[in-house]
Amino acid sequence: MADEKNTVPQYSEEQLHYVYENRRYVGTKETVGFVLWDAAQSLNINTYTTRFITNIVKIDLGYQTIQKTINSIWDIVNDIFMAAIVEKTRTRWGKFRPYLLGLAIPGCIATLLYWFMPILFSGTTAMSVPKLIFYIMLEILREGVGTFQSIARTGMLATITPHPVDRTRLITIANFASGTFGEKLPEQIMTVILDLIDNNVFKAGKNGKESQYLMAFVGMGAFTTLVSSGMSFWFFMNSKERIMQSVQTPSVKDSVKSIINNKPVLLMTLSDFLAGFGISGSKSDYYIDVLHFASMTMVAGIPAAPLSPISFSFVPWFRRRFSSRFLYIVSNEIGSILYVFVFLFGCIGFNPKTFKGGLYRNKWAMLVAMATWEVIWTLFYGLKSVIGTELYNESMDYCEWKNGYRTEAMTSVAKGLAAKVAQSVSGVVTTALKKLVNYDQDAYTSGKEQPDYVKFYLFAMFTIIPVLTGSFGVIPMLFYDLNGKKKEMMYAELLERRKAASLAASDGDADAIAELEERLKASKLQK
Repeated sequence: MADEKNTVPQYSEEQLHYVYENRRYVGTKETVGFVLWDAAQSLNINTYTTRFITNIVKIDLGYQTIQKTINSIWDIVNDIFMAAIVEKTRTRWGKFRPYLLGLAIPGCIATLLYWFMPILFSGTTAMSVPKLIFYIMLEILREGVGTFQSIARTGMLATITPHPVDRTRLITIANFASGTFGEKLPEQIMTVILDLIDNNVFKAGKNGKESQYLMAFVGMGAFTTLVSSGMSFWFFMNSKERIMQSVQTPSVKDSVKSIINNKPVLLMTLSDFLAGFGISGSKSDYYIDVLHFASMTMVAGIPAAPLSPISFSFVPWFRRRFSSRFLYIVSNEIGSILYVFVFLFGCIGFNPKTFKGGLYRNKWAMLVAMATWEVIWTLFYGLKSVIGTELYNESMDYCEWKNGYRTEAMTSVAKGLAAKVAQSVSGVVTTALKKLVNYDQDAYTSGKEQPDYVKFYLFAMFTIIPVLTGSFGVIPMLFYDLNGKKKEMMYAELLERRKAASLAASDGDADAIAELEERLKASKLQK
């Protein structure tokens, strides 16, 4: 067996540099569809879901803790079984497209029911048990559908093209287009509407602000759900999986083995797991409940807006000059590092004994601080949008190289499962802490102020606390080494394997295909 780090010339320079060539497999129509699909992932008002459930649907924070616990357990349990189902799937439409197509409409209906909850349970109290039961059951359904869709979405991205440069091109174009042409427009419109209601610009009717908030959330939630679902469905109808799966489906044992011996995946999984324990509050809660300035997100982002599309032009330069490990760490941690300075700035003039004072309560001072944060962070936005996804896709190619088969479903679940366990604990703790500090759920719709200590808590929970609790995720990525010659050798061999598999498949020779798979397994490179 050859060592995977063996640098003895086994391939020509042309084969070794295949990984750097500008190969294109995905056409214009499919590229446009991919861009729409990518934009659809952010075409929502999900940044306000916590506020929606807490202040509009009005489910008690204690009940929410119960719901989060139940949903977290279900989320962890269903992932494994659904991944095994997807891993065994082989159809004429591909391995992942059937789930994306078949669950598009059920997923859309379930999400519409979510946004219509305040109408379905109008007049009920925060302690309503029927409302809680409906919410729990709906979230269990949405989680199940979402798991299939998430697994299929990740797998589709890894198999849409066999070439890493073509894949990076797609990811970069999609993120560039989304950032340039306003994928966040619904969220921004919603932010302005909330500010106008909060500051009494709209004349309240007989039901006061509460009815205005309800109309805003239900209307925007339903609209974005229908539009994003339509955009996604169009791509599913016009897309194609181009990386051939093995004829024989891997057993559960083989799938688990492929994860254990996949060093890149193990490192990213451990990194996500440790980072997932970060306890983080909502930035929008701070903007709305402390500054009464929901539009801070938009206004602070104005100076950085021109830099967003420009940041994508830096990606090829970064990729050529720095290792994937370095780029991954920098792009993921730059925001946290900057938040330390935001916290220190906001604490100027703060009295910890009385919770009075502090620049964090001054919207104009914090506007300057957050605008500075946005400018620096946006310089790395393009890199952050591309590098994490591309490292995962490379790890799937590594799996194929090492084992002779791909396990996108089980790998994505295993990677996500570790993060979900940590994030579930973090989410329950965050919600419980919010109740523990006596956050007033009725203050928002009634026009009252949160207590001073609650305001400081909301500020700390989105700035310094996540840094202190989630920074350990950096450590595993210090050992990531899929770079240089190792990466070149991997793609050179994959090129030859895929050519052979394609020729065998085009001849329709099932025995040849099976023989090829056995030969690849027998000759796989191992440490």
